[in-house]
Amino acid sequence: MLRVGFILVLVFSFFGGSLYAQTSGSRNVSVTLPAIALLDIEPAGPITLSFTKPTEAGLPLSNPTPNTSKWINYTSAYGTSGSSRIITASINQTIPGINIRLQAAAASGAGGGTRGTPAGLITLTTTPTVIISGIGRSYTGNGVGNGHQLTISVVPNNYSNLSAQTNTQVTVTYTISSN
Repeated sequence: MLRVGFILVLVFSFFGGSLYAQTSGSRNVSVTLPAIALLDIEPAGPITLSFTKPTEAGLPLSNPTPNTSKWINYTSAYGTSGSSRIITASINQTIPGINIRLQAAAASGAGGGTRGTPAGLITLTTTPTVIISGIGRSYTGNGVGNGHQLTISVVPNNYSNLSAQTNTQVTVTYTISSN
C-alpha cells in the first residue's frame, strides 16, 4: 500500500505542475520621437557695449569690455537619415568702421549627446556664419551655465569710417538648422 501511495504522490506531483503552468503574452508599444531643433539665448535682455573716448589727444578709442553674460542653449533630435546640425549667427546691419565679433565656448554644464564644436572667433556680418557645427542628437541643459557661453565684442576696423553714434541697435540672429 505504501508503494501505491508513493506512486500516486509522484503522479499528482507531475500532473499538478502542469495544471498550474504559466503562459506568456505580448503587447505592442508605439513610440514617437519628433524631430527637434530648438535654441534660445539665456538670460534674456539686451547687451550694451560702449566705447570710451580717449583722455589724451593722439590716443585711440578704448574698446568696451567683451560681454560674456549670454549662453546659447539647444535641443536637437532628427531621424535616422538626418545629418548633424549647425548654428549660424548674423546681424541685421553693419556699423561703418566697427566689427562686431562673437565667439562660442565649448559646451559645459548639464546636457548629453553629441554637443557641437565652436568655430572660434568670427566677425558677424549680414550673411549667416557658422558659429557651432557638428551638433548631433543632444541637449545642452537650460539657462546660464549650460550650453555654450558667448563672448560678444566690438572693435574699430577702420578709423576713417567711424562716425559718432548713440545707441545704434544691432540685432544678432541665431539659427539652428541641418548641416
